[in-house]
Amino acid sequence: MKASRAVSHVLLAAVALTFLYPLVFAVATALKPPGETFGSPAALVGSEVRWRNFADVFSYVPFERYIGNGVLVAGAGTLVVLAASALSAYAFAALRWRGRDGIFLVFLATMMVPQEVLVVPMFLLMQAFGWVDSYQALIFPWAFTAFGAFLLRQFFKSVPGELREAARLDGAGELRVFLRVMLPLARPALGVLAVFTFIGYWNSFLWPLIMINDVNARGTVPLGLQLFFGQNGNQWHLVMAASVISILPTLLLLIALQKHLVKGIATAGLAGR
Repeated sequence: MKASRAVSHVLLAAVALTFLYPLVFAVATALKPPGETFGSPAALVGSEVRWRNFADVFSYVPFERYIGNGVLVAGAGTLVVLAASALSAYAFAALRWRGRDGIFLVFLATMMVPQEVLVVPMFLLMQAFGWVDSYQALIFPWAFTAFGAFLLRQFFKSVPGELREAARLDGAGELRVFLRVMLPLARPALGVLAVFTFIGYWNSFLWPLIMINDVNARGTVPLGLQLFFGQNGNQWHLVMAASVISILPTLLLLIALQKHLVKGIATAGLAGR
């Protein structure tokens, strides 16, 4: 028994190291001097540790502006997604109305449509709204997707209906039941959705590339990273340093929502019981 447990720990450690190696490589490359990224023979550590590479990122491009834009877009987008998904999920899970299940299936089917197919019609819609090269064009088009509604609907369906009925008998209206009873119970699921949504907005590249004309004013982090590749050569050490910096906001979010994230994943299997 002890031998099998030891083997399991060794295998888990090997898998963990496999997943951690790209991060270790990125940090090590970010600390190398220019020109040693693809040195021969290959070495994980350069001839010197250059911490100022991280400062050079902000002097090479206005990277702090891209981080601020990314936090604004991802934060606002996450709030909109949470509000829209929670309201629609509650309507699909707890309210009774004609055609509810059929409409939900159609809504769910939109998850099978890839983003690339929607880019052109979405761009034309943003152009008609006059939203090209604006923050709202980065936030709203992808805020009303079926994934969040599906995730929260499954959680709401796992909540016993007696709780809602008891609140209604106490005189609570439907909105108050939603705000005072269902939302507090859904914090773990909301935490999971918030993490996934923030990371999706933060890492989005194709849509901002199409919508944003003035990168220096409204560009996000993925658009800022491509500026390290240009006529002056590819600044790989700065790319890695900027990539490491760009990980920090999502890492802080994961740490802040760790309790809700673990609890949400742990209770996901109880949905729909």
